Amino acid sequence: MQNRCAVPSCAAQRPNSRPLFRFPLDPDRSEKWVSRCQNPDVLSRAPEHLYKYYRICADHFEPSAFNDTEESVLKSDAVPTLAEDTTKGDESEKKGRNTVEGDVQAPAEESQHREYLKSLFEILLLLGGQNIPPNGPSEGCGSTNFQALMEYQKSCADGVRQKSCESSKESPTQSAPMVEALEKWVHHQLLEEVKQSGAFSIITDDVVELSGERCVPVFLRFVDRRDVQQDRFAGFWSLGGSEERLATELLSELEEWGLDMKQCRAQAHSSRNMQTLAGQLLERYPQAFLTPRSPPTSTCPWPVELDNAISIYFPEKEEAAQELKEACRSNWTGQNEAFEVAAQILEPLLLCVDSIHDNEEMRWSDEVANAALDISKAITSFEFVMALVVLKNTLALTRAFGANLRGQAADRHFAVSSLEAVLHSLKEVSDNIDVYHEFWTDEAINLATAMEIPIKVPRAFLRKHPSAPGAVRLESHYRDRLSAPVVQHVIRELTRLFGEQHLGALKCLSLVPLAMAQQRGAPEPQSVLSFHQDLPNAGVLPEELHCWQVKWSKQADGDALPPDVHQALRLADLRFFPNVRGIFRALAVLPSSSPEDGSDVAYRRLQGLLENTPDPFKSKSLIFLSMNCDVVGDLDEAVEAYSKAHPDSERP
Repeated sequence: MQNRCAVPSCAAQRPNSRPLFRFPLDPDRSEKWVSRCQNPDVLSRAPEHLYKYYRICADHFEPSAFNDTEESVLKSDAVPTLAEDTTKGDESEKKGRNTVEGDVQAPAEESQHREYLKSLFEILLLLGGQNIPPNGPSEGCGSTNFQALMEYQKSCADGVRQKSCESSKESPTQSAPMVEALEKWVHHQLLEEVKQSGAFSIITDDVVELSGERCVPVFLRFVDRRDVQQDRFAGFWSLGGSEERLATELLSELEEWGLDMKQCRAQAHSSRNMQTLAGQLLERYPQAFLTPRSPPTSTCPWPVELDNAISIYFPEKEEAAQELKEACRSNWTGQNEAFEVAAQILEPLLLCVDSIHDNEEMRWSDEVANAALDISKAITSFEFVMALVVLKNTLALTRAFGANLRGQAADRHFAVSSLEAVLHSLKEVSDNIDVYHEFWTDEAINLATAMEIPIKVPRAFLRKHPSAPGAVRLESHYRDRLSAPVVQHVIRELTRLFGEQHLGALKCLSLVPLAMAQQRGAPEPQSVLSFHQDLPNAGVLPEELHCWQVKWSKQADGDALPPDVHQALRLADLRFFPNVRGIFRALAVLPSSSPEDGSDVAYRRLQGLLENTPDPFKSKSLIFLSMNCDVVGDLDEAVEAYSKAHPDSERP
């Protein structure tokens, strides 16, 4: 944000010397302001950019442009006067302006020092963007990275910047307060972008540990003004204390961000630590309903070894073996057939990890070999085999439902109507668990026998119940403590994650052109009531939906129609359907919606930073700056905030 007037000839150039007014967002009014500003720097800027970063002071408006006598509120149609006409004929006012100019020139040292502070922030932004710790040792320089870059900048600076650097006594070693100020500034810019975009959703990732502290990464999903889905890292939430206290603290912190929580359309959480927070958030803001979230992409770390093991176990079934190899090279752990694949590769996987642990050719490090041993011990437990078989058979009933949810809009719309049948099938299994469990037990015993795994009740259970070990029957033990609870849990989770609001929202996918063409029917206005807050003109919704249906019903079968929300948002004539556009923008922020290609890059980048940064240099602030290195704004605002918080650094 500019804290000076954007008119080049304006004498009131001292920060905050006169009231400043944002450029309007309306393109027509913004164009008029640009023409009156006479500033080449604003000619090629978009209205959104001008609104965020440029201001015009009160001196460039006639008295009739204000709503009050204090010159603090402009009328909605106010337009500045031409820059050349801002000079008044009154001699006393000219004298006053000359005095202001003198005031600007007087504190030359202050201006130089601010320029110096700005250079420090530029260095910190550079270091943060590359995830380089400012206080880390600079190779071959005998100083920190921050100091080394500061010295290099001095040597390369122009005359003004060189003078600023030399005249300031600010210690370049004191980077922590500046990093904090920079983090707050970037966070503010990020939240402003979310606020201006409207609807958003909250997504939390798996728990991580930073400097001995357990934290939850938080992301905000929204659609920017270009109608492109954005997933932005908003920082870490620290975990500690009871879940109730944690939920209260995190909810308070979330509201302190200043977001309009009535615009929060959904929430998704990977960690069970967030369940209490999710409940309180839903209780306070009913429109922020729960949705599932797809797991991040992962791959097998030993693809070659596993391929060889699969070939050994399927010597006469080359086609089946090749399909299994291809599945293991993909993100199979996050797919609908994950437990089916796991059951098929269990024997080859055991051969693979045993080979790695033996390490006869010394190809693996001790760390990898020990990890392979841990995996071998885990999968050679009958309890593990039984759990795998139960999950495979139970989730087979949800496989088609899950596959449709990951498909195109028409598939996901069909999944909504099939949920009732899925729940009915699971209920039937639960009611007849004795019969189903008997089949599952036979399958698990056959698999364990082939792998030479002892078939028994877990030793941990027998240790806790030593009174009558012979009285514990294997079949009833796994039925009561595994099969029945798993089926009930799946039913509860489907009911919890696909409530009435979520299903109503997913029904709106019928508005996607390809889905509409396949259904050959007009959507019901009631199906879009989940997003009534996102409708700019709900009064004409029925007529607009009818026109939208007619538009796509006339498309030829061979025409390529947008298959999802993201491509539909790019339609040029969507501007003629403002209500439909509002619904699509709200649908795009749902964590359960099909993400745009590459939208998971933020999650993968965070994972990479956490894995590749040495523990001594892991920092919440540094990771936040690295994740948001593309956030743009005027650094003068960061300098101003830092100077107010540290007045001793205002002047050298």
